Amino acid sequence: MNIKTIVINEKRNVTLTAMVQDVSGEYRGITARPAVVVLPGGGYSFCSDREAEPVAWAYLKAGYHVFILRYSVKEYAVWPQPLEDYEEAMELILRHAEEWHVLTDKIAVIGFSAGGHLAGACATMAKHRPAAAILGYAVVNEDVKSCSETAPDITKAVDSSTCPCFLFATRTDSVVPIQNTLDMLNALNKYHISFETHIYSYGPHGFSTADTSIQSVDTQITPRASGWVEDSIGWLREILGDFCSTGMTKPVCKPHMDDDAEAWLSLDCTIGRLWGNPEGLRILKPVIAEMEKKIKPFSPEMTFQDMMQTLSRMKLRDLLSERGICTDQFDELDAQLAKVPNI
Repeated sequence: MNIKTIVINEKRNVTLTAMVQDVSGEYRGITARPAVVVLPGGGYSFCSDREAEPVAWAYLKAGYHVFILRYSVKEYAVWPQPLEDYEEAMELILRHAEEWHVLTDKIAVIGFSAGGHLAGACATMAKHRPAAAILGYAVVNEDVKSCSETAPDITKAVDSSTCPCFLFATRTDSVVPIQNTLDMLNALNKYHISFETHIYSYGPHGFSTADTSIQSVDTQITPRASGWVEDSIGWLREILGDFCSTGMTKPVCKPHMDDDAEAWLSLDCTIGRLWGNPEGLRILKPVIAEMEKKIKPFSPEMTFQDMMQTLSRMKLRDLLSERGICTDQFDELDAQLAKVPNI
């Protein structure tokens, strides 16, 4: 592994520590790796060391390149300078992507507290959007004004282009109220963004990996809080794909809960969306005929159309899979629907 620290802005003491792993050779089948950009917390007053390298080791072990960004703090944290630091760091990573063997479409960010705010900004308003964001006890609503008067409310910036997010926090965090996490979840849910969240029963703010090398054994924190590390790695494998003999597997979890916001139709659109598209209905006509045979309405008074109206928010793929209808035709149907504009 090659580790180097690159100065991005000398005046503001902004640095990027690149922890680049080997590929090929004994790493059979791996010619490039996904990456994680770590954004330590510190209330925009400093960058916490215990939310930097100790976090990096877990993702390095999982096979990711890791880049630790120590961004602008104190008087230099005037917005949008921290976000600009991230943009410069990403441009540097992209310039060296071939040399460092980085999969540029599989770069995630992970941030803690104020670093979680910056990670949220990366996910919602950056030029170089990450493929996924992990937000640890992040301050993302108006509470951010307590550490940076110029920083924006991230929950108001969430839209359909926001990347999938993984959030974790403790219910008893006395520094960043749990309402921040709840507000972010509501914003993500509004736009059908894929997410996973873990709110642990009790624990302090700033627990990082919750390992005893960071939090002493007498810290009042649930021993389950350390589980977010492995859970987030598992989640990234679902969102970005996992290592395999030919490189990386196809992701099993899409960025959105359904494809209603995508440019083209698919079986992952909701029934309501597909039923409202005449060309989509034409393609699905044989499938609908099978559905009418195998799907019985909930009550004698209901028609098949009433049934579809009731299930309008369900993805068609899920309903067909559940009832065993035309499952051998999914690839063919997706290929046909992918030619129809989603309007």
